[in-house]
Amino acid sequence: MLGRLVLLSAPSGAGKTTLVRELLKREPELRFSISYTTRPPRPNEQSGRDYFFVSVDEFAAMIKAGEFLEHAQVFDHQYGTARHQVQKLLDEGFTVLLEIDWQGARQVRAAMPEAASVFILPPSVEELERRLRGRGSDSEAVIKRRFRDAVDDISHWQEFDYAVVNDDLGRAAEELHRVIRGDASASGTEQPELARQVWHILHG
Repeated sequence: MLGRLVLLSAPSGAGKTTLVRELLKREPELRFSISYTTRPPRPNEQSGRDYFFVSVDEFAAMIKAGEFLEHAQVFDHQYGTARHQVQKLLDEGFTVLLEIDWQGARQVRAAMPEAASVFILPPSVEELERRLRGRGSDSEAVIKRRFRDAVDDISHWQEFDYAVVNDDLGRAAEELHRVIRGDASASGTEQPELARQVWHILHG
C-alpha cells in the first residue's frame, strides 16, 4: 500500500521544527524526509539527522542529475528534497513528512498534486520576532531580514490545504496530528475563522 505525502511549511520562527519532533513521537508510522542543504550545521545539528549538509558544488551536481523533487534558495543557502528518498518511503507504505518552505511546497504540489499541505502560523508577529531574537545566534541585520521575509511568507498561507496556529505546542501538535490522520476539516484554509485569525496575527 502506498503511503501519504504531507508538506509542512512555516515562516522562520513559527516553531515548525519543534512541532515536527513532537509529531514524530505521536505517530509511529510517520517518516521525516531529511532535506539537503548548503548551509553549515548549527552547533546542535547532525548530518543525516537534521539535514544532509553538502557543498554548493555537490548540490549543483544533484540538480543537474535531476535528483531533487524540489529545491529552492532560502536566504543565502540552498535546500532540496531528494526524489528517491521520498518515493522509497511512500512505496513502503509510510506517511512521509516534508518540512519545506512555500516555494518548495509549490513545486511538490505541481509534481504530486495528491500531497496534503499544511502551513504553520505563529500566534502573532510580535511573538514571531521574539522567537527569532531568542535564538541568540544572529546579528540584528539578519534578524530584521528574517522577520521581514517571515511576514512575507505568511502571505502564502492560503496556498495550502490546512493551517495550524502554533500558540500552544500541545494543542498545535494534536491539531497537526489530526491533519496527518486525515481528520482536520476545522483546519482547512477555506475556513473563515482561520482568515480572521491570520488577520489578527498580522495586525494585532
